Amino acid sequence: MQSFDFNYQQFAEVFARLGKKFRLFGPKRVPGRGRFSDTDLITYADLQNPEDLETAEKSYLSPKSIVFPPDETTFYFTADQFTEPELSDNRETIVFLRPCDINGIERLDRIFLENGKVKDPYYQRRREKLHFFMIECRESFENCFCVAMNANRTDNFATAIRFAPEKVSVMIQNESFLEAFAEVGKKSDFVPEFVKKDSKAVNLPDVEDMPADIFSDSLWDEYDSRCIACGRCNTSCVTCSCFSTVDIFYPDSRNCGERRRVWDGCHLDGFTDMAGGHSFRKDKGDRMRFKTFHKIYDFRKRFSEDMCVGCGRCDDVCPEYISFSSCINKLSDRLSGGKKDEE
Repeated sequence: MQSFDFNYQQFAEVFARLGKKFRLFGPKRVPGRGRFSDTDLITYADLQNPEDLETAEKSYLSPKSIVFPPDETTFYFTADQFTEPELSDNRETIVFLRPCDINGIERLDRIFLENGKVKDPYYQRRREKLHFFMIECRESFENCFCVAMNANRTDNFATAIRFAPEKVSVMIQNESFLEAFAEVGKKSDFVPEFVKKDSKAVNLPDVEDMPADIFSDSLWDEYDSRCIACGRCNTSCVTCSCFSTVDIFYPDSRNCGERRRVWDGCHLDGFTDMAGGHSFRKDKGDRMRFKTFHKIYDFRKRFSEDMCVGCGRCDDVCPEYISFSSCINKLSDRLSGGKKDEE
């Protein structure tokens, strides 16, 4: 591993050089597109220059769309054959992201690449092209609880980058990127640091097996009236991986069309609809219970780590100010014999 320091002009030179070979993807500010009037949206998007890269604030959406697009055509079909589409951009991709999101994409790897005998080919072909450029994160943002979820640290990155007011410091772990940085930078002793304390205290349930009565506990009832099933928590979450498939027939022929998979989520109406008009988890509280157990219990039982990475985006984006971190604390309190009054 080697580290280098750059002024911002030098870093722009390296950025431009990388952009000729790689697709560059990272958090970007979109003026006037935020939740409220005259606010900005910070989302993940293609980057054309280093000024596009937003490093001071947390993004509204996660980087999962780079490997799991919200709307993706899986194949085109006619009456007697089908073809899979090529990627629109076959270059390898550099994505700038924080440690929690690197851990989040690793959670997606478990679902799409390790959860069963067959790897998801659509996810895999994008994932194989991905290089992580980790943005150093030393202080917790509002609503973050990555330390509690053991997602505040990672060594899975090609480079780690610190954006300071006067300079950019980079540590190279993947030797294939060394030449691009070494030609311009000045050697340094930079080593990335990580968040040590959460902005919100979160106490995870310390149980091997959930007691059966917690599934029907009254703590879930408040979400029946508070949740509006908008699904923002699902779409903003880096580890939510659910989707629905839709067949689209072209207007000039019922024998030609395409199959798409689109993001879906456990909080959305219709997610559990089945043939014959059957549907599970119609109540919003049941959906909250399902998501909570999936994020901090079921996934752990299978993969020995929690699914949630504590990025706090679900708390950030909820229009009803429902806090997932508070829900975890309520569950832990209930399991430890705490009070049953609504908090």
